[in-house]
Amino acid sequence: MTRIHTVERRIHSDRQAVGRTTCRTSTSTFAAPLSYNGRIGCFCVSSKFNSIPYNRSSSMRLFLTFLVLVFIVVILGAGGNAGYRYLEEKKRPSFRTAKVDMGDIEESVNATGNVKPILTVQVGSFVSGPIVKLEVDFNDRVMTGDLLAQIDTRLFLANVRRDEATLTTREAEVKRTEALLRQAQRDEKRAQLIQEENADFISGAEMDQVIANRASLEAQLEIATASVEQASAALKNSEANLGYCDITATHSGIIIDRKIQPGQTLAAQFQTPELFHIAVDLDREVHVLAAIDESDIGAIEKALAEGRPVQFTVDAHRDDLFDGEIYQIRLNATTTQNVVTYPVVVIAANTEMKLLPGMTASLSFQTNEKRDIKRIPNAALRFFPTNTKWVHKDDRKLLDGSMWDDDEADTQISAKQKHTAAIKRKKRHVWIHEGEFLRAVEVELGISDTKYTELISGDLTEDQELVTGLKAKRK
Repeated sequence: MTRIHTVERRIHSDRQAVGRTTCRTSTSTFAAPLSYNGRIGCFCVSSKFNSIPYNRSSSMRLFLTFLVLVFIVVILGAGGNAGYRYLEEKKRPSFRTAKVDMGDIEESVNATGNVKPILTVQVGSFVSGPIVKLEVDFNDRVMTGDLLAQIDTRLFLANVRRDEATLTTREAEVKRTEALLRQAQRDEKRAQLIQEENADFISGAEMDQVIANRASLEAQLEIATASVEQASAALKNSEANLGYCDITATHSGIIIDRKIQPGQTLAAQFQTPELFHIAVDLDREVHVLAAIDESDIGAIEKALAEGRPVQFTVDAHRDDLFDGEIYQIRLNATTTQNVVTYPVVVIAANTEMKLLPGMTASLSFQTNEKRDIKRIPNAALRFFPTNTKWVHKDDRKLLDGSMWDDDEADTQISAKQKHTAAIKRKKRHVWIHEGEFLRAVEVELGISDTKYTELISGDLTEDQELVTGLKAKRK
């Protein structure tokens, strides 16, 4: 009993210190929080006076451990879900886009050409001999008739004097023959008068001799006259050769090439040697000779008929843009490795002398032009999806080839079929990003330049985004 009273007193004191205490007597159990060695515990007292300790700190630790495990599981689940979504988002392609807009398009044909003078005159020598004078140099400006060079004239001057003497001899021979002819004609008249008075005074043989002498002298006079003409022609030939010793400019222009040196001997027996090249009107305008492919020559002919401009650049003046116009389409086609080209001549002003003969020009022939039209970027026309997973199921048939026209690849198709195929090639597909997939939009195209193509028809609106390619993924 003493032990029971002691426990009850401790319970009473603990009830005051800690709080409400539950006691059950007789068949009940007394339970109270107690301070035992610094820990809050509980003694349960039964009617049989047995006491059982109960540790609340261990239960709390188990409960906290359970909460931590649950929290870790939740965090891992959320992290795994976020990681899965991140990986899926990383696998999903990101596309570059460009907008449909309104603007101008200038269709053109590009080609390369060479700058040439409008006229290049090759000055040569008709006679042979050593060069004794050289009056001009490279880039000199000359006028028609200016002396360029001179060949040694001594031999040609001697020929002139010889032919002059020959001509004088032939002319004197004519005069002598004329005098003899006049004498023969008078002798013939006397003989005829004497014969009329008395036929026996002059025999028939003597009369025939007089007549023959007169006729012979007439023939000699014709020969002498012809000899004079022959000698005169020889003299003119020698004088002309003497004149050819002076090499003169046949056109006004600029000396762009000189092929002789002072003291050089020319030999013109078999081929006329070239001495100078004169560029005519080089400081006024030039020609640019371009080779145009046969597939583009139709557009160039149309541009010539419509008077469309030509623009070009040269490497020597990269900051300058030169203007010209089509002057001529020449018909002498050139075939090189089965490629047929036609020479097209462009004329351009050259008052500043920036365009020099031989320069390479990069030309653009304007063949068509439209203003303020709906246009799409050419990059959108070049894009083609490489993975069917990106494409909506309704448009995947465009990728598997089920809608392709095999007749266009057949080289044996008729001309009409080729024409139809060319018209069909004006219809293309562009791709738009709709939700998670790409959708194809059929469009009909018109003229184009290097950046844009005219949109004739198609379910596209201004500022609509078109797919142009894949974005590079960051590592």
